[in-house]
Order: sequence, then structure tokens, then C-alpha cells
Amino acid sequence: MSLTPDRPVADAVTGHWVDRHAPEAVRPYLRLARIERPIGWWLLLLPCWWSAALAAIAAGQPGPSLWHLALFLIGAVAMRGAGSTYNDIADRDLDARVERTRLRPLPSGRIRVRHALIFLVLQALVGLAVLLQFNRTAILVGLASLAPVAIYPFMKRVMPVPQVVLGLAFAWGALMGWVALLGRLDAPAYWLYAGTIAWVIGYDTIYAVQDIEDDEIAGIKSSARFFGAWVRLAVAGCFLACVLCIGLALSGAGAGPIGLSGLALFAGHLAWQVWRLDPRDGAEALRLFRSNRDTGLILFCGLTLDAIWQGLM
Repeated sequence: MSLTPDRPVADAVTGHWVDRHAPEAVRPYLRLARIERPIGWWLLLLPCWWSAALAAIAAGQPGPSLWHLALFLIGAVAMRGAGSTYNDIADRDLDARVERTRLRPLPSGRIRVRHALIFLVLQALVGLAVLLQFNRTAILVGLASLAPVAIYPFMKRVMPVPQVVLGLAFAWGALMGWVALLGRLDAPAYWLYAGTIAWVIGYDTIYAVQDIEDDEIAGIKSSARFFGAWVRLAVAGCFLACVLCIGLALSGAGAGPIGLSGLALFAGHLAWQVWRLDPRDGAEALRLFRSNRDTGLILFCGLTLDAIWQGLM
């Protein structure tokens, strides 16, 4: 094993319990699953919650299913960990060449590849157990999400904007909440999925601003490199497409003024991110990227309150 000092990776939450209290033998596995970087599972979870709330509006139910929300939470943490483990196995050589990622458990040598593979399987089994709690159609839709997850780590070697494939994977929850409740996929779910893909491309472009120089050296492709001096305009375009598509989803599902107000606040937060983005400031880019948890919660609260109001009325 490596003698690399046991330090948190660059974008971990400062003072997280994993780095302060977790046993040393377990800590590398928790880091491999990104437990000390909770923004990842939040961003995987929120589209599921949006979709569950939007489906409740369409079905006339007074709020999304609490059981479904809990299952999505467990599944998001497990599958984000599995996806991160798989990504790090595929990217271990590239990660060793990038300053921000070279201290990750695999490139630093703290975990062997075969142990990471076992850990990957265990996390995937938790995700499968969650998925099997839903109806048959939802199970099939959930299994289909494995396709973009499987190919994403290799796209950054060949695609100028690999965030498109990341969007296909991370936005999948926008379909899951709808199909879990209604047992089918309808136009609002597809519009929500399209809007969420645009959101993912936008926020991950902000995230990629941190690594532009290292990515050029390592030969890693990213949307931040591709858009270059036009990165702010590109992020603005992604966020505009996101709001328009989600607006169509809300309209198709029968959302009322409360849901539309939530969308307006969501759009305002995205506009604030564009205004604050400075391609030369990696630290601010990380803060803006993390703020998308709050952006997503704003929309979820709006949709949930709308469902409750319409369901009770």
C-alpha cells in the first residue's frame, strides 16, 4: 500500500465526520464512495424527488409518497457510491495525473483494485434491493440507467463534452419518481428528464472549471475546456434550456401557481450562479457547484407544496 499521507482530497467537505471519526481502515472505502462529499448523492437524489412530487401533482395526491422518497434517498447514496467506485477504477491512471484527484484511494494506493471491485458489488446490491421495492416497469426503467453509467468514465477520453453522458445518467431519477407512482412514462416525465440533463451539464461544467489546466495536461476532455472563453454563456444556455423544459413538464402535469413559483425561484438561483461564475476562480466554482443542492431543494419544495395544496383542495 502507498505511504501517501492520509489527507482529505481537494474537494471534500472540510471537517467531515469521515475524516475526523471514521476508523482508519474504513476511511478509504468511505472516501471511495464519496461519503465525505455528499453533494454527489444530493444531485442524484433531487431529480428523483422532483419526479415523485410532479407525479403526485399529476395524480392528484396530497404530496409525494414518503416511502418512495425514503427509498430514493437510500438508493441515491448507494448508487452514487457504486458509480463513484466504478468511475475511480476506470480512471485511476488519469486521476493520478490530476492535482485534485491524485489523493483518491485508488491512485494513492490506499485501496487495491480487487478490493474496490468487491466494494462496488456490495453497493450495487444495496441499490438493487431498493429498486426491487418498486413496480415492474420502474425496475426495468431503473436497470436501463446502467447503460450511461457504464460508458461515462470512458467518454472523457473521446467526447469533447462528456458531461452529456453524465447528464443522461445523473438525470435518470427524473423518470423514476414518475414511473414508480404511475407505472408508466408520460410526456411530463420526459420533459423533466430533458431539463435535468441540461441542469447536469450546466452544473458539471461549473465543476470542471476547477480542473481546466490539469485536464489539458492529462488529456482529459471536459465541457469547460471545450467552451473555453464562452463557458459562462454555455452554462447560461444549459440553465435556460433546463428551466424551459422543466416548465413544460410542470405545465403538462398540471402544476399550479405554487409549483410555478418554485420554478421561478429555481431559475433565479441558476441565474445567480451564472452571474457569480468566474472561469479563473476554481474555489468559487466549487462553491457554486455545491449550491445546486439548494437550487434543487427550492424546486422540490415548490412542487411538494403544490401537490399538497392541490391534493387537499
